[in-house]
Amino acid sequence: MRVAVLDQDRCKPKKCSYECISYCPKVRAGVPETIYHEEPGDQPVISEELCIGCGICVNKCPFDAIDIINLPDELEEDLVHQYGENAFRLFRLPVPQPGEIVGLLGPNGIGKSTALSFLNGNQIPNLGDWDQDPTWEAVLEAYKGTEIHGHLERVAQGNLRVSTKPQYVDKLPKVVEGNVQDLLESVNERGTLDHVVETLEITHTLDAELGTLSGGELQRVAVAATVLKDADVYVFDEPSSYLDVRQRLATARLIRELGEQEGTSVLVVEHDLAILDLLSDQVHVMYGEQAAYGIMGLPRGSRTAINAYLEGFLPEENVRIREESIEFTAHPPRSARERKELLSYGALEKTYGEDEFTFRTDGGTLDVGEVVGVLGPNGIGKTTLVKMLAGAHEPTNGTLDVNVQVSYKPQYVKGDFDGTVEALLYTTMGNDWEDPFFQHEVKRPLQLEDLLSKHVNDLSGGELQRVACALCLGRDAHLYLLDEPSAFLDVNQRMLVAKAIRRVMEKRGTSALVVDHDVYFIDLIADSLMVFEGEPGQHGESHGPLDMREGMNRFLSNVNVTFRRDKETKRPRVNKPGSTKDREQQRAGEYYYADV
Repeated sequence: MRVAVLDQDRCKPKKCSYECISYCPKVRAGVPETIYHEEPGDQPVISEELCIGCGICVNKCPFDAIDIINLPDELEEDLVHQYGENAFRLFRLPVPQPGEIVGLLGPNGIGKSTALSFLNGNQIPNLGDWDQDPTWEAVLEAYKGTEIHGHLERVAQGNLRVSTKPQYVDKLPKVVEGNVQDLLESVNERGTLDHVVETLEITHTLDAELGTLSGGELQRVAVAATVLKDADVYVFDEPSSYLDVRQRLATARLIRELGEQEGTSVLVVEHDLAILDLLSDQVHVMYGEQAAYGIMGLPRGSRTAINAYLEGFLPEENVRIREESIEFTAHPPRSARERKELLSYGALEKTYGEDEFTFRTDGGTLDVGEVVGVLGPNGIGKTTLVKMLAGAHEPTNGTLDVNVQVSYKPQYVKGDFDGTVEALLYTTMGNDWEDPFFQHEVKRPLQLEDLLSKHVNDLSGGELQRVACALCLGRDAHLYLLDEPSAFLDVNQRMLVAKAIRRVMEKRGTSALVVDHDVYFIDLIADSLMVFEGEPGQHGESHGPLDMREGMNRFLSNVNVTFRRDKETKRPRVNKPGSTKDREQQRAGEYYYADV
C-alpha cells in the first residue's frame, strides 16, 4: 500500500519549478496523471495508484513537502479516516474497555486526539472516502462484527454518555463564562463535588472567574468538570499538562477511581510515562509519521507497552518505530568532580503585594558545567528565583549580582512573532544560527528543519516549545535558565531536548538551571537538585543545590511517593501507595535510588 503525502504548509508552487513533476519518471514516460497540477500556481496532486515509489519527487522537492511511504497492504482494510487527497490518514481505533483505563502513547501529530474525537462522537470517520460526507451508517456497516461495533453504535444512536477533558485547557475561558463554582455545580451529576474539589486542591479557586486562573488551575478545573459528569466513557487528553508532581498524582488517583467503577470506560492520552504507567491497565502504542499517517498499535499491558515504546520495537506487529531505543540508567548520583564556581548568591527575599506571596532563599552556588534540576510544587517560587537570576525581577530584600551572561526560556512561551521560524532565528541570533555547533547540537536534535517555513503564530504548543528551547540554547551564555522545557512535548521530544541540554552544557562548559515537573526528564539531565518547599501561593523557600540522592529523597518524601526500577528498561516506576515495596523504601529513606 503506497501513501503519498503532500504537506500543504510547506508546498510553495509559486516559488519552485514543479521539480516533482518534471523529474517524475512516469510523467517523463508519458503518464502525466502520475503527478499533475490543475492551474499554474496550484499545488500538485500525486496519484498513489500510478506512483512507483521511486522517491525522486521527495528528493527533488526544494521545500521537503512530499513524502512517499510504503505500508503493508493489510492496513488498507484498517483505514479509519483520511483528511483529503495526499493528506494525513489514521489506521485503526482503540477499543474502550468497561472497568478499565486504556492509555494512548505516541508522538505528537499522529492522530491520538483524532481517534478520541471519533470515540466521543465529535467527528464521524470517513473510512478513507474523503470526498464524501461521512455517515454513521457506513461506519457501522464497516465495523460490523468487530469488538468496537457496540461502542460506535451507541455513539451513533446518541445512547452513549461521554465526558471529555480536552487537550488545550487554555481555551476553556473562551467557551465557558462564569466562576469555577457555577461551572462545577452545573455538571455535578455524580454528587461528588466536595470529594473532587478536595482531592484536586481547587477549593481556593471556587469564587474565581475562569479567565483569571493559571494553566495548572485551569487543568484541574477541567479534570474536575470531566469527572463530575455521570458518563459511560471518560476521555482525558493530556491531563498532567501544567501540573506539578503532587497534582499529577492526585489527578491520577481520581481518574483511577473512575476506572474502577463497573461498566465505566476511561481513555487517557498522556506523555508523562510515570503517570501513564500508574493510570493505565492497558496501552495502545501509536506510531507513524507526523502529519502523514498514524497507526494504532495492538493493546498491551501498561508495563509491556511502555517498555516496547522505549525500546522502539513492537514485537507483535514486528515493527520498528524508532531507530534508537530510549535508555534509562539506574545510576546513583553522579560522582563528585572538581568544581569551579560560576556564581553564588546570598540570602534573598521576594514579596509580591502586601504579604500576598513571599519567597526566601538562604543562597546557593552554581558550578561551571553543572545542570541543576529544580523540583517543587506550583506557586512555590521556582519561577520567581529563575526570573531574579535572569534579571527580570529584583529581590525585595538582599542583593543579587549576576556577573555572567544569561539565556532565559520563560515558563509560558508565546508565538507573537510576525514571520516564519527561519526569520525568527535570523532576527534573534543573526549569523550565529548557522554556526555548525548550533546546527548539529541544537537544530538537528530538536527537529527544527521541519518548522523553518512555518509561521510562528501558527505553531502548536509543542512546536513553539522546541523553538523556544532552541533559541535559549543557541545564545552565547554562561548560564542557561529553562523554565518547564518539557511542557507540550511528547516522550521522544522530551528525550531529545534533555540530550540537547546536556550536550550544550558539556561541550560549551556552561551551566543550566532547569525547572520541570517530569521526574524522568530531570533524572536524565541533572547533576544536582534544588528542592522548593512551603505553602503554594503563600510562601516558599529553596534548598540546595543538593546531590541527586539527597535531593530526590527530600522532594519525593514531601509528595509521599516512591519509585522502583523496571527490571528490563531500568525506567523508574511509581510504587503503589502502601504496597510492600513502598513501605520498605520509605522506611529505608530511599525514594528513588533504592535499587542502585
